[in-house]
Amino acid sequence: MAIYAVWNNKGGVGKSYLTFQIASEYARQHPDKRILVVDVCPQANASSMILGGIEDGEVALAEIHQGNPRRTIAGYIDDRILSPYLNPNTGASFVTQAQTYNAQVPPNLYLVVGDEQLELQASRVLAATNPGPQDAWRIVHTWLSDMINDVAVSWNDPDITVFIDCNPSFSIYTELAMSAADRMLIPFSADGSSKRAVRAVLTLVYGIARQAGQQQSEFFRNVTRYRMALPEIYMYIGNRLTQMNQSSATAFKTVVNEIGDEIYAVWQANANHFCIHPTGNATPTSKRTFKAMFQYEVNDANSASVVSGACGIPISSMHSGSSRVLGKRVTVNQSQLDKQVPNIVSLVAAIE
Repeated sequence: MAIYAVWNNKGGVGKSYLTFQIASEYARQHPDKRILVVDVCPQANASSMILGGIEDGEVALAEIHQGNPRRTIAGYIDDRILSPYLNPNTGASFVTQAQTYNAQVPPNLYLVVGDEQLELQASRVLAATNPGPQDAWRIVHTWLSDMINDVAVSWNDPDITVFIDCNPSFSIYTELAMSAADRMLIPFSADGSSKRAVRAVLTLVYGIARQAGQQQSEFFRNVTRYRMALPEIYMYIGNRLTQMNQSSATAFKTVVNEIGDEIYAVWQANANHFCIHPTGNATPTSKRTFKAMFQYEVNDANSASVVSGACGIPISSMHSGSSRVLGKRVTVNQSQLDKQVPNIVSLVAAIE
């Protein structure tokens, strides 16, 4: 089993869009495997796209949210709040096969649906970490791991692949995701604020200080205290990079390289925070070979990206032509698909 957390401590980098595209494409490339997306972002944008997009997906979300029992991540969290220190083994009952709502996604793609009620539950999740048993913090931080293991046991399949779409802030749900994941995919956009956000990821999760005396996060201190494993960095992904003209492309490339240099410096000092890809390639020995293994780029497909997310159609399955989005006709050109589809296909081919 491989569990990937998709996270950056910044909104607007296309985290949920990438989760939708990566999980859908991974399911397409691996038709004999079951793929599970766990949506712990209260906005549930990845769930909306997977279930059919801005219209059909929202209808599906409303139907699932109104169900009794509530077959969402918030429904599972309710179960855990009632049984914070003993696994109720109910995780599999909160899984939805995505194709039952959206015929555009592969049949082997499954989803634990996101839910805005996570925001209302957050204080009760935090309350469960203290007081309680001596290791209450550790037990609560295994809730997502318990859920994923419940699903694997129910399916009698230890070889599932899981993608967790995280809350952009470093919330309690992000901490649970970091505790459950084996590997980390870090999306970023090519701007200065994204560079600062990548630095925050390295500090909050891995305790890598940028200034002398900088305080470490409570999460990192407790992970160290309980000797828990951290996810290893598997990729950092420049998302929606522009190809509009040479000057803008050069400026974007400069920021991408600066972020790459930042992460390469972490590799040089703490290579144990990274997961060497199981592709037969040797362990990187230079900045060039490091970036070849860990740095990926996804070009902006403009209208094609909008239609893909709005209609819940994985971009590698899209065709050029006219589509209706919110009552308006939007034209997708083949040139737009050619910008992004090869990026998504090659990126996913590098994921174990």
